[in-house]
Amino acid sequence: MDGETDPLDDAAYDADELVLTRRQAEVLALREQGLTQADIAERFGTTRANVANIEASARENAEKAHNTVDFLERLHPPVTLDIDSHTSLFDIPPQVYSACDEADVKVSSSAVDLVQEVRSAASSAISGNVVTEPIRILVTESGEVRVARDSTDSD
Repeated sequence: MDGETDPLDDAAYDADELVLTRRQAEVLALREQGLTQADIAERFGTTRANVANIEASARENAEKAHNTVDFLERLHPPVTLDIDSHTSLFDIPPQVYSACDEADVKVSSSAVDLVQEVRSAASSAISGNVVTEPIRILVTESGEVRVARDSTDSD
């Protein structure tokens, strides 16, 4: 890299600890620093098209990694609540907070944010401010709220 600093140094991550290749991690780090794909191509002695492909693959891998973590968190969450149809959206936060208190999990969402998360994630199961189809609320160990269709639903 011609005396250039390693773009991964600022992130304090070893590329071997990521699902990305070293080059993918470098491209994302440099893009985050504001470099264009053309700038990066020049720096690495390659084409802008190649950098675009590397970046696209990196973002796809990052999304898959995110989805994998989400999947794993859903396998055994410390808090699982099944919300029945005909439940008001505004009755959900107290139910979530109560279940989290029992499990000693601190929810990272305010009541307003929780209602918005449920409305956004399960929009097809909500009419107005009422749940019309069963949904499931999962809360991870770190307090992140996940919303899923009830497992009794068939896809």
